[in-house]
Amino acid sequence: MQIFTRKKTVYLKDLFEGNHTDIHSHLLPGIDDGAKDIEDTQGLVKGLTALGISRIITTPHIIQGVWPNTSEIINRKKEEVLPVLENQDVFFDAAAEYLMDESFRQLVKKKDILRLKDNYVLVEMSYINPPIALFDILFDMQVAGYIPVLAHPERYVFYHENFDMYHKLKKAGCRLQLNLLSLTAYYGKDVHKIAVKLLKTGMFDFAGTDAHNTRHLERLQGKIKTGEPERLKELVKNNKLVFG
Repeated sequence: MQIFTRKKTVYLKDLFEGNHTDIHSHLLPGIDDGAKDIEDTQGLVKGLTALGISRIITTPHIIQGVWPNTSEIINRKKEEVLPVLENQDVFFDAAAEYLMDESFRQLVKKKDILRLKDNYVLVEMSYINPPIALFDILFDMQVAGYIPVLAHPERYVFYHENFDMYHKLKKAGCRLQLNLLSLTAYYGKDVHKIAVKLLKTGMFDFAGTDAHNTRHLERLQGKIKTGEPERLKELVKNNKLVFG
């Protein structure tokens, strides 16, 4: 089935074909800036499955002083949600999206880490500046046996004029996860431009929706513009192979 137009416009529903694994979202109710309550969770999950997502590994923030979640809080909230989703045809699990800071380093040392699957761990940086000890943190993770998956690298504007840093992150063992919303220009033209460049150069390893709310769902239901549709298909395949 041909799913790409001559303008290389993609609809995620066609791309996912009902069997996609999403590894980045904020669907547990009331514990971060994602779903507000259980009804919100139900609606977002329903919307994601309508896009063709059959497996969801949701990833609430862990940011000390802002969203001070713990493994226990996240697992308990997941257990509250699972019975409500019994009638939805979807696999649902939870990990976390960790801000790389000193608190995270302590969790790594204690191995108190929620993983996407196997040893893959979703991490992020501040949008203002990278951690001072960034490469030390990445080294600590690998010593502990974890594989860092860096969320939405295209959104770190401090790297936009220093593209070589993306190569350094890859060499340091990072896998890079594209936010699919970036390809809708949801975060602006500059982020869209870097997302397309990273995609074109084969830098991304995985893709995620990063869905928080109905506004995000509406964007994800629309057109995804990319000059590299085949690269995008590879990411969808990678998600399924590694996390499916």
